[in-house]
Amino acid sequence: MTGRVVLIVQARMGSARLPGKSLMDLAGAPLVGRILERVKRCSRLDDIVLAVPDTEENRVLASLGESYGVKVFAGSEDDLVERYYQAALWAKADVIGRLPADNATPEPGEIDRIVDSHLSLGRPGFSSNLATIGDSGYPDGIGAEIFDFSLLEQARSQHSDPQRREHVHLNFFDYSANQPVDTDWCPVNTIKCPEAFRRPDLVLDVNTPEQYEFMRALYEYLYPRDPEFHIIDTIHWYDDVYLKSNT
Repeated sequence: MTGRVVLIVQARMGSARLPGKSLMDLAGAPLVGRILERVKRCSRLDDIVLAVPDTEENRVLASLGESYGVKVFAGSEDDLVERYYQAALWAKADVIGRLPADNATPEPGEIDRIVDSHLSLGRPGFSSNLATIGDSGYPDGIGAEIFDFSLLEQARSQHSDPQRREHVHLNFFDYSANQPVDTDWCPVNTIKCPEAFRRPDLVLDVNTPEQYEFMRALYEYLYPRDPEFHIIDTIHWYDDVYLKSNT
């Protein structure tokens, strides 16, 4: 299976739990900027698009994306299915990667691995190592979701439920239930997390003030030592520095 693979990073300024988090500082640069600089190191992507709401408030994010040399698409604020669909159509994507901009430490090599796994299947479906699926063992927040444009197009036309329109993955897979939505229509695929960083207990999202402070501390420690720090470095910092200083 081949096709043009486009990673779409979704971001907005109006987060309900942590407004403005997309521009919050991580070692001297905004959160979204740190995400973009990491995913630009992926080798299996044909393009990267920062998809933001088409509002005045979010134009600062559009400018930020352009400054990092990625394409920017502005679309619906609350209908994420529509934003992804229009962004993918615009970018001529055959295969879509999804990455929420609250995952501040995406791992380029693991995104490449899930892209390769998805393309090797030879049929449309949904693949993910964004969080643990089954017993894959992944930390929450270092991978991505990969799915075919054809399936997103079908979901767009078939489902009007607000939850499914706002949360794209619910059209394919429910993480809270750890269950596929419809395997006859959309088979679900994952890969095993390497043993060296098999840590499903580790959550690397930024959705609350507490999670931001955690991520800020992580970046302040690791980024100056190595701007391309790996998930193994994150685990060592968490186990040997963070936990010891917070007990």
